[in-house]
Amino acid sequence: MPTAPIRSVVVCGLLILGGLTAVAAQGARSQPEDRFITVNGLRLHYLDWGNADKPPLIMLHGIARLAHTFDHIAPRFTGQYHVIAIDMRGHGDSAWDPAAAYLVEDHVKDLEAIVKELGLRGLTLWGNSTGGRVVQVYAGLHPDLMKALIVEDVGPERPKAIADGFARQVQADAKGWSSEEELLAQLRAGNMGMSEEQLRSYAHFGTKRSPEGRVIWKRDPNLAKGFVETELWRFVRQITCPTIYVIGGRSTIVPLEAQEQLKKTIPGVQIVTMPGLGHYPSQESPDEYTRIVQEFLAKAK
Repeated sequence: MPTAPIRSVVVCGLLILGGLTAVAAQGARSQPEDRFITVNGLRLHYLDWGNADKPPLIMLHGIARLAHTFDHIAPRFTGQYHVIAIDMRGHGDSAWDPAAAYLVEDHVKDLEAIVKELGLRGLTLWGNSTGGRVVQVYAGLHPDLMKALIVEDVGPERPKAIADGFARQVQADAKGWSSEEELLAQLRAGNMGMSEEQLRSYAHFGTKRSPEGRVIWKRDPNLAKGFVETELWRFVRQITCPTIYVIGGRSTIVPLEAQEQLKKTIPGVQIVTMPGLGHYPSQESPDEYTRIVQEFLAKAK
């Protein structure tokens, strides 16, 4: 369904595809457009990859990431979908919430408002990490609007240990870096499983300069106030659309007990583990991840 008129449009000037050679379909863009929409009192940013006459595929990133997280893989889906990647509130070029309202449910309210404002139906939602929690809740609340659900290495539960770990990371990163190259060196040392192109894209789009000239993350430090212990089974039990969970084999985010419960809870759910990969399998092995997701989507039609 075509989207409603957009309130403001700015053409994006830079795209790093992480080594991917993409052929744009008719109506799709070789680079996304930066667009902005005001919902729930906040001006939110998203990337629109074109093909507005195609079924919508909405991508939501993880905590501390941003819409450009998907730049290396989004073009692989623009031939069949109207791909939209959102900067969730407090991230990237989206506004910060003055009350630090960053619970999963707050992000869900934004997604609900964006979908309504753009007049979208027949949704395919793809979320990784925190974005994956958001799309699980949305799919449970709005089964009538859903076509398919893709959840990347996250389940319905966030234990306190994970929440506390992010709060510590926010504190550690507060002082920033002298340059993008210094940040890149730290990211490489962290062995995040990302290619050099992806790391450079993350450092470029995910940062800004502080008043003191330091390179700092382009996100609200108060995100940690919403990144808390969470349990979402009451929403997951309401999911009815075709659903796939793609899990990194080295990740412990979705334990076997949770996987077994998901199989009992969501009719026909597919759970795929990618051996040897971590929390962002779509970044570590984009070719194999694309194959898995495209096979799933072909069956979900």
